[in-house]
Amino acid sequence: MTQTRTWSVENLDCASCAAELERTLSTQEGVESASLNFIAKTLTINSKNGEDDAFWLSVEQAAKKAEPTVRLVEPSTLTAKRIWSFEGVDCPSCAAQIEAVLSEAEGVATAQVDFATKKLTIKTKTPQPPAFYDTLLAKAVDIEPSLRTYEWKNPALTSPFIQPRLYRIIASVALFFAAMIAGQPLLYIASYLIAGYDVLYKALRNIFAGKIFDEYFLMSVATVGALMIGERGEAAAVMLFYLIGEYFQESAVIQSRRSVLAALDLKVEETRLVEGEQTRMVKSEQVGVGSTIRVLAGEKIPLDGTIISGQSELDMRSLTGESLPQYKGIGDEVLSSSLNLSGPLEIITTRLFEDSTATKILHLVEESSAKKAQSERFITTFARYYTPVVVLFALALAVIPSLITGMWQTWVYRALVFLVVSCPCALVISVPLSYFAGIGKSARSGIIVKGGNFLETLRSLDAVVFDKTGTLTSGTFSIDKADLKEDGSYDRSTLMALIASLERQSTHPLAQAFATLEAPYTASDVVELAGKGLYGSVDSKQVAAGNKQLFEQLGIAIDPSLESEASILFAVEGVHLGSFTLIDEPKAEAASLIKALRKRGVDHIAMISGDSIENARRASDQLGLDEVHGGLLPDEKQREVLRLSEVYPNLAFVGDGINDAPSLAASKVGLSIGKGASDLAIESADVAILSEDLNKITEVVDIAQKTGSIVRQNIGFALTIKALALLFGALGFASMWIAVIADTGVTIIAVLNSLRILLARRAR
Repeated sequence: MTQTRTWSVENLDCASCAAELERTLSTQEGVESASLNFIAKTLTINSKNGEDDAFWLSVEQAAKKAEPTVRLVEPSTLTAKRIWSFEGVDCPSCAAQIEAVLSEAEGVATAQVDFATKKLTIKTKTPQPPAFYDTLLAKAVDIEPSLRTYEWKNPALTSPFIQPRLYRIIASVALFFAAMIAGQPLLYIASYLIAGYDVLYKALRNIFAGKIFDEYFLMSVATVGALMIGERGEAAAVMLFYLIGEYFQESAVIQSRRSVLAALDLKVEETRLVEGEQTRMVKSEQVGVGSTIRVLAGEKIPLDGTIISGQSELDMRSLTGESLPQYKGIGDEVLSSSLNLSGPLEIITTRLFEDSTATKILHLVEESSAKKAQSERFITTFARYYTPVVVLFALALAVIPSLITGMWQTWVYRALVFLVVSCPCALVISVPLSYFAGIGKSARSGIIVKGGNFLETLRSLDAVVFDKTGTLTSGTFSIDKADLKEDGSYDRSTLMALIASLERQSTHPLAQAFATLEAPYTASDVVELAGKGLYGSVDSKQVAAGNKQLFEQLGIAIDPSLESEASILFAVEGVHLGSFTLIDEPKAEAASLIKALRKRGVDHIAMISGDSIENARRASDQLGLDEVHGGLLPDEKQREVLRLSEVYPNLAFVGDGINDAPSLAASKVGLSIGKGASDLAIESADVAILSEDLNKITEVVDIAQKTGSIVRQNIGFALTIKALALLFGALGFASMWIAVIADTGVTIIAVLNSLRILLARRAR
């Protein structure tokens, strides 16, 4: 039996060398064929017989002998995602710079440098060997020489306020006050060195690495300059305040991120595993699919599964945001993180811990930072130019007035004040954290927003397009009118029985309208065409039920005496014998939703549907919509969304996340709604609402607008304070003490302001 093995090929840059290597390996004993794709850098070997590991090792050795620089990497080592923990990066703007460079690297889909959790994540467009990631890490080290990475592990949840900086602060403060009391300048120097030795070291190291305009360089120049002009106490105080500011800044950022994730409170770390008559507590990660677990009253369900014993009410607020408990019994599916309220349950698991609904939600929230809002991208660009510009102004402030007035010490001091406030940390930290907090607030209500860019779009929506069935309407159809053509062969009851028997084979919402009818016949060879209908053999008769497109495809003529625009046309043996008009009513909250969206500035609200235009227009008239289209296939829905997107750039589409996937993708932001399709919704939409409540749409718009308001506040506040500090520093009204407090204080205030969204209650 032949075997096939494929490797990724590294260090092969010569096409003729690749051809020669392929020829050499083809002649190896036991090799049936060898194919080396120079473009894709892959080598595939087919063996003549089933071979052992020694054979494959000899192939690799033969390749190495033919091309000594070549390295073969087995597919098992190819990955499309790698995660590391990192240390040595203490500046948020430095982290943002690393992220920007890695994101632009060839082959990288996304790069995320999470300063709060010290986590570096790289996703690639295609699976890559370890050497590819090594190259990327080397680029990161070029940007930040102090960067050190190692395999990711969840950090221990110690207090964010227990840091090595704390002990340095205590020692530096003690020496500073001793210097003030004793009047000893050397104690100021000691206080300065304890508080800032790492800043001086990093600045010197980065200079040799070609990196000048970072906060370490700026603080070093500012404080060393103060020492040189005799301001020892000022230099020590500035470095001490900088250290204190960094301490509180990092503590606030870490605690803020923990607060967002703790607000979700989804994971259940341990599971009660049933083994025969015994139970034992195990880590949730260790439970396999098909295992039986027991959940007692008052406990959270740790894994997705199906109830096999017991019944209870479940609180699903943490997943869907719904406050009313739901009854669940034997055979019902349950989702991880649901709270069991009343009775013990035994559940057979259907997903692993890492694939469970709760884990997916947490991962999506954590990874949402990779999709940046326009304001985040603006801040990244702004930070790149802000510091060099301020340094140039500081240099001009030191030199030009000094040449005119001869007061070198005065103007150099004022220039040093400029340098202290030249780091844009407040903006670099607070803006992404604001969006992350907004996403966390949404997730707490059962709304999964996959990126800050989607929150930003929701803040300024100008149009919303809704799917009809199951979105604006209940999706539960009933027969409003049955127009049947009876003849000698088929009476009314026979025709109703034939269509009911055929529709039993479909799970489409329209088919459920016939569920109450008697279906005595067996259907076979049933074919269902998406967006059209179905046909098959019922009681040995060819029966078809669907719309006009189905009749056209099957070559069935529409009887003019029957309703041609009905929801479902019905034919037996190729003859149109009936038309059924089906109705479903708008959801109770649909009308109030439309009014709420208009109140929030949405100019145009439309509806598109695969249902007949009559039914679609009927629902539209009830709700007061601006535009309606019916009888559309999924691709036609997408074309309508694209057409409207040209007129309304910030357009949202709301659907059920299943057959509306093309339209969800075509809109600026796609929202899927409905717990029945939550798994697929999470994968396909930009925003997934895990309940049926339409009011969640206005809730996420409110969160987006509140988040946008906080972002604007942080940007305006930080820029205003920094501008005032620069102005007062240039005019001589601000000391270096004031400058460093302005710099670090603004950052802490902006970070705390970012968290206000978590405390905000929705207006009633």
